[in-house]
Amino acid sequence: MLGHRFEHFDPRANGKTRFEQLLDVFMQLLTYTSGDVAEALQWMNELDKQYQLTDQEYGMGDFIDDLRNNGYIKDDTNDGRMVITPKSEQSIRKQSLEEIFGKLKKSKQGDHTTFKPGGGDEASPDLRPFRFGDMLEQIDFTESIRNAQINHGVEAFHMHEDDLQIRETDLKVQTSTVLMIDISHSMILYGEDRITPAKKVAMALSELITTRYPKDTLDIVVFGNDAWPVAIKDLPYLQVGPYHTNTVAGLELAMDILRRRKNANKQIFMITDGKPTCLKVGGRYYKNSFGLDRKITNRCINLAAQCKKLKIPITTFMIASDPYLQSFVNEFTEMNHGKAFFASLDKLGSFIFKDFESGKRKTLY
Repeated sequence: MLGHRFEHFDPRANGKTRFEQLLDVFMQLLTYTSGDVAEALQWMNELDKQYQLTDQEYGMGDFIDDLRNNGYIKDDTNDGRMVITPKSEQSIRKQSLEEIFGKLKKSKQGDHTTFKPGGGDEASPDLRPFRFGDMLEQIDFTESIRNAQINHGVEAFHMHEDDLQIRETDLKVQTSTVLMIDISHSMILYGEDRITPAKKVAMALSELITTRYPKDTLDIVVFGNDAWPVAIKDLPYLQVGPYHTNTVAGLELAMDILRRRKNANKQIFMITDGKPTCLKVGGRYYKNSFGLDRKITNRCINLAAQCKKLKIPITTFMIASDPYLQSFVNEFTEMNHGKAFFASLDKLGSFIFKDFESGKRKTLY
């Protein structure tokens, strides 16, 4: 006979099973270990020793079996190592989206105004008087009839042009975005992990665009000594290398990608923590890590001007607080008419998502 089952209340569980609780921790660790299952499980065991994540009824071995049975990990047929599956890759992106974007749901969205007539996607609470050129479907007849009754009376009802009210609409614009991520060695120097927050933001942004804005495009470009595109599914495995910072190569690749996109609205988000220190000249690398090199910075500023001509704004997110870099970033931003944020690691996601969302809506007049 079915009845009620009473258990000890655990306020940390939030209605989740023991497997789901451990899975949240495991997914976080996979981001830090760049998708290395063995290292993540070693960390899980250390956390289990310190915080008693498991008990006699459900141990770490049970958790590993459940990971396999639920399709989160599998054994590599080549070397027998445990690797994550596409299901885990998507779960990491979803978790990043909830962690970063979930905090911003109640924040106010910004609006960019355009003076082009046309229909939008969503009705706005704003009303305005009728103007020549407005479409018939834009008229709010309830408010228009109300105005006519107030202005002319109910008994001799008639409606003039001055009584008509237009319901504003918000247009969701399609956007092609390139997210540039600095993977130079400085992203893990000085005891500060800067690449993990950058990866989380990239995964969250990719999940947001693919689920909420499926007509948009997002391309990920990483840059060190060179620049190359990264597939969304490979973001959890992204690692910092022994590279300098070739910002020029990253910008050139981003521009090439956006030239092939058909959307009218294009933009570049660039996450970096330092100055450009590398340039490829012919077949060799020109490098200078000791200050701002004019030969390198001038190329960067020239590319910023080219992006301006192509109507591609660049938003730079500098996750470092070195004062001597601000003058270069400000000059770079001014040349492009873009934006620059000197963001701390914990605010990086907030800055990027607010800026992305503010460009998604345009009020049509």
